[in-house]
Amino acid sequence: MSVAVTPQFEEATFKKVAARLIPFLFLCYILAFLDRVNVGFAKLQMAGDLQFSDAVYGAGAGIFFIGYFIFEVPSNVILERVGARIWIARIMITWGLISTAFMFTGDIHWGPIAGWFDFTDAQFTFYFLRFWLGVAEAGFFPGIILYLTYWFPGARRAKMVALFMTAIGVAQLVGSPVSGGIMQYMDGVSGWRGWQWLFLLEGIPSVIVGAMVLAFLPDGPKKTKWLSTEERDLLVRRIEEDNATKGELGGKHHMMDAFRDGRVWALAVVYFTQATCFYAVGFWMPTIIQELGVDKTDYLRVGLLSMIPWGFSIVAMIYWGAHSDRTGERRWHCASGILLMMVGLVILALAHRSPVVSMVALTLITCGWAAQVCTFWSLPTAFLSGTAAAAGIAWINSVGNLGGYVGPDLIGSIRTAAGGAAEAAFWALAGIALVGALIVIFLPKMQSTAAPGIAPPRRSAEERG
Repeated sequence: MSVAVTPQFEEATFKKVAARLIPFLFLCYILAFLDRVNVGFAKLQMAGDLQFSDAVYGAGAGIFFIGYFIFEVPSNVILERVGARIWIARIMITWGLISTAFMFTGDIHWGPIAGWFDFTDAQFTFYFLRFWLGVAEAGFFPGIILYLTYWFPGARRAKMVALFMTAIGVAQLVGSPVSGGIMQYMDGVSGWRGWQWLFLLEGIPSVIVGAMVLAFLPDGPKKTKWLSTEERDLLVRRIEEDNATKGELGGKHHMMDAFRDGRVWALAVVYFTQATCFYAVGFWMPTIIQELGVDKTDYLRVGLLSMIPWGFSIVAMIYWGAHSDRTGERRWHCASGILLMMVGLVILALAHRSPVVSMVALTLITCGWAAQVCTFWSLPTAFLSGTAAAAGIAWINSVGNLGGYVGPDLIGSIRTAAGGAAEAAFWALAGIALVGALIVIFLPKMQSTAAPGIAPPRRSAEERG
């Protein structure tokens, strides 16, 4: 390298990269998550219009993850081969178009096809579009996690993942009142219902930003024009050093290596448990809050109350990710977050629709999820690199996100059978969370004892487990 690599130069370089990439990726993920979960708000009005039961809604909300599961690994491997810029743009444009198409859920007629499955036309359309929305979005999140490994070594990555993933909290924090406001104040405009306007106005921005990805997102540091030669050399060296340390953990580099490693399968189960709990509550949160005593047509108030748990989750994610990076510890940071989710679910089961207690429980669930997820992805990327990282991250994410089908469907089925009561579902979800936490605690070693370019903590990562 042509200049001395001082700590100040290195810190300034990584700050520069973070400032250029994270805000844009943040915006992309806000749009992705809005288009994935805005169906939770749409349900408050859409279910009555289209005569969807709780079971129909729960199954439809979750079927997104079936398409997501099938196409996740192929999508992420393609991204690793063709480059992030082209593939992330493709993902965003297609999911934006499909999300917008939900506004026609009640207008599409399938002839005898829907009858073959014993569905109404509206049910079939709902399931059909949710499945293809999952196919379209498959590869986006694990692709971004993989993309961050091109820029940030392991010791810096948890904080970057945390900053990126606060987009989920921000999407819900901002999107909840916006979604509620659209449904309440756009209802009837041009003859469309509020839920139709919701899908239109929150789907189009994804198409626009997807086109912007082609212009603004570099594939990696080697050919990035806004970096100097010295900065590019530093980033490449740090990533190469980071990949070299993975040999200490039995580093995996080829695609099939990911599927031969038991840690990958164990982490997939962990991610399944947290996704089951998170999406169960996430997709049903507007309904849970509405049933705390909010007027059935006051969608904006539901949105404003939904801001409370998501606002706290943003703070929890940033703090916990930074704390994990500062201490170098990952396993217990992740496990403690899952245990906090479990506590929130137990309280929600005991709340008996008490507004204050239920809101506290929902806040604990979102904060626990935020604390675990920002550190979780530092675990597989500590021992996977190259194509193995692309396949392994995608496999963990796709298998884990099947919980996004199980969780909402579990609540929907139990509510339908129990006349609207969901306490049994919350107890079941708490047990699932406990299983996930125990797996993380007892997993084999997944951290190297030192990180390149970073002074080791006072106790080694191995000592901390």
